[in-house]
Amino acid sequence: MTEPERRLWSLLRSKQFQTLKFRRQHGIGPYVVDFYCSTNKIVIEVDGDTHGEEIEKIKDKRKEDFLCSLGIRVIRYTNREIMQNLDGVLENLWGKLST
Repeated sequence: MTEPERRLWSLLRSKQFQTLKFRRQHGIGPYVVDFYCSTNKIVIEVDGDTHGEEIEKIKDKRKEDFLCSLGIRVIRYTNREIMQNLDGVLENLWGKLST
């Protein structure tokens, strides 16, 4: 795991975040997602700098379309967001889970 993934995982694991069970590096079909909550059908993806490149955007879109076809919602955060504003990321995530 990258440092941003480790930081986020330290707050998601063991039902620490709103008592939700998250799995890390979870396989869904042909893809592996960073974090998955099956109860809420939520995937959290942590994107590094390479995700801004065009080929990565295409791959991410394909992956997201597949997950959405299964009724899974994808939420993305950048490494920078996690490293510089982890509290804001968690607040944003809670807001998205509440809607």
